[in-house]
Amino acid sequence: MSQYNDRVERQRQKIAAEDWAAKVKAIHAHSLGSMYYDTRPEDTEDGKSVLDVEYNSGRIERTLDSGEKFIFTNYELKGEELISAFSQNN
Repeated sequence: MSQYNDRVERQRQKIAAEDWAAKVKAIHAHSLGSMYYDTRPEDTEDGKSVLDVEYNSGRIERTLDSGEKFIFTNYELKGEELISAFSQNN
C-alpha cells in the first residue's frame, strides 16, 4: 500500500489548494479605470465606483453599483500553478 502514498499526498495538496483558492485575498472598492486586470474601464467612467474582490486563485469578481457582476479570470491559477502558489503561501 505504501506505493500510493505519493498519490494520496498529492491529492491532499490539490484539495487543500482548491479550498485556499476560493478564499478572499483582497477587497478593493474604487473608481479607477487603470487596474492591471481591468478589461472593462467603462465600469468606472464618470466617477462610477465598483467593488472588486480578488481570490487567492487570482480570480477577480467585480460588482457594479447596480448589483451586476463580472468575473476576470485572465490570471486565474489552475492545476500545478495553483498547487505551487498554495505551497509557497502555506
